[in-house]
Amino acid sequence: MSSENLKEIRGGIGETLTVGLGLIPLGLAFGLLMVQTGFAWWWTPIFSFVIYAGSMEFLAIGMVTAGIGPFSAAVAGFMVNFRHIFYGLTFPRHRIKSGAGRAYSTYALTDESYAIVSARPPGDISGTRVLTVQILCQALWVIPGIIGALVGQVLPDDLKGMDFALTALFVVLAWEAFKNNKDYSLPLFAVVLALVSGFVAPEQMLVIALTTYFLILLLRVRFPNLDKKLEIRTSHE
Repeated sequence: MSSENLKEIRGGIGETLTVGLGLIPLGLAFGLLMVQTGFAWWWTPIFSFVIYAGSMEFLAIGMVTAGIGPFSAAVAGFMVNFRHIFYGLTFPRHRIKSGAGRAYSTYALTDESYAIVSARPPGDISGTRVLTVQILCQALWVIPGIIGALVGQVLPDDLKGMDFALTALFVVLAWEAFKNNKDYSLPLFAVVLALVSGFVAPEQMLVIALTTYFLILLLRVRFPNLDKKLEIRTSHE
C-alpha cells in the first residue's frame, strides 16, 4: 500500500470519528432492542448487513414481528430511504476505481457517510478516502450493535423501555428536522394522516400514511404556490 493511500485512510478515519461516534449509542440500542424483542443475538449483524439503513433497521424489527408482508415492507423501505436517490446524484462514487469498491459504496451510502464526504469541496476527495469513511461508518454501527445484543442477553427479560427506542429515535430526528424548518403544516399533516390511516386501515397504517405523506411532499415541490398557501410558519425564525 502506497504512502498516499495510507494518508487518505488516516484522513478518512479522522473525518469519520467526529460524526461516526454518534452511531455507537444507536447501534447499542439497536442490538439491545433486537434481543429484547425476542431475536437471537446473531440476527443483529444479519439485519445490519442485509438492510444497513439505520432507522429502517429499527422499523424492520416491528414489521417482522407484526408479520408485515414483503410488498408492504418494500414500500415502507422505499419511502423511508427515498432520499438516497438524491444522495447518489452527487456522491463521488466515480472516484473509486474498482468495480467491487463502487458496488460496496452504493450499498453503504448512508446519511452519515454522505454528510462527511459532501463536506469536502467537489472533486477534492479520493476513492480510498470515500471507502474508508463508509467502511468505518458501518463498523461503528455493526460492532456496537453486536455488543448491545450480547449485553441484552444477560439483562432481565422484563426490562422495560427498550421497545421505545424506535419511537425515541424518530422523535429526535423529527424534532431536529423541525428546528431547521419550522413549518407547522408538516407535523400537522403527519399526525392527521396517521390518525386517519389508523382508523381506516390499522393493519396497513404505516404504509398508507407514508405513501400519502410522500405524495403530499411531491405536490408541494411541484406546485410551490400551493406550498406557500399550506405553510403555517412562525413569525420568528
